[in-house]
Amino acid sequence: MSVRCMLMRGGTSKGAYFVASDLPADPAERDDLLLRIMGTPDPRQLDGLGGAQPVTSKVAIVSPAEGDRDVDYLFLQVGIEDATVSDRQTCGNLLAGVGQFAVERGLVPARGDRTSVRVRMVNTDSIAVATFATPGGRVDYQGTTAISGVPGTAAPVELEFTGTEGSVCGSLLPTGNVVDEIGGIPVTCVDNGMPVVVARAADFGITGYEAADELTVLADRIQELRLEAGKLMGLGDVSGASVPKTTLVAAPRDGGAICTRTFIPLRPHPSIGVLGAVSVVTALMLDGAAGHELFAAPPPGSPVGVEHPSGTLEVGVELAPGPRVVRSTVLRTARKLFDGTVFPRP
Repeated sequence: MSVRCMLMRGGTSKGAYFVASDLPADPAERDDLLLRIMGTPDPRQLDGLGGAQPVTSKVAIVSPAEGDRDVDYLFLQVGIEDATVSDRQTCGNLLAGVGQFAVERGLVPARGDRTSVRVRMVNTDSIAVATFATPGGRVDYQGTTAISGVPGTAAPVELEFTGTEGSVCGSLLPTGNVVDEIGGIPVTCVDNGMPVVVARAADFGITGYEAADELTVLADRIQELRLEAGKLMGLGDVSGASVPKTTLVAAPRDGGAICTRTFIPLRPHPSIGVLGAVSVVTALMLDGAAGHELFAAPPPGSPVGVEHPSGTLEVGVELAPGPRVVRSTVLRTARKLFDGTVFPRP
């Protein structure tokens, strides 16, 4: 058996992209097939496409859509050691390749030298518009845009998000509070496209500038925090879920607005997710939020630099009184790595 597949780097993640019609319609059959394609369960994912870390064990399923959107995009996070496939979150990094994939597969026509694709993120039922280069009606992945955490340069992909406020938990501040206390630690629970628990790094006894691999010792404390936060955020028992994410913040030191260290959900992230960064910035813009006093806000209208272990991610968040999210933006890159057929493990 073989399945048509495109492997793409989207932002600082890498995943297998499929047209929905190339996979089984039954979710259980589909998930079983994806586990065998990715090589799960196995900590090395040696017998599949997975790269043995959460940011490389991802799947994007794209299908044509009608109405006010061009395509639907379902994100699935595939476990590594455990045979799990989760749809409880979306992924803004893989999103950076969805529009190009749709054009490559003929789901959406190229529209001049630059094409905008309106994408419904199925997991959160929110909309993103991806704009990228299509000179001569073909996707061009080459360019001079560099993003932290990715070697070299590539063509820019502009992502604009709308309707992400409360997309998983139902409200921007799922607990109803700007700040809560969990185990004696002040936290801000936020959902602007990704449920995130924001806390000060200092409250965990770290500086916040540690490399990702130095933070594994915090796994048990992070799990205790997110289990309680999951209940407060209306997510129930999150012991087997990938959300909420946890982000520890510290004062910036490399010219950005904030320094971050993120866990997905317990492994230290080598950078930070797109919608995770958007949610963190949203939280820190609120007076009284955990870590708000550390936030070096740029001038109005300027992008916010989110420092992470691999560099800086610039995002834009526009808030209205309420608070209410007007729009969020981020610049990413993506690249096609191979296009062909994948042969699942029997």
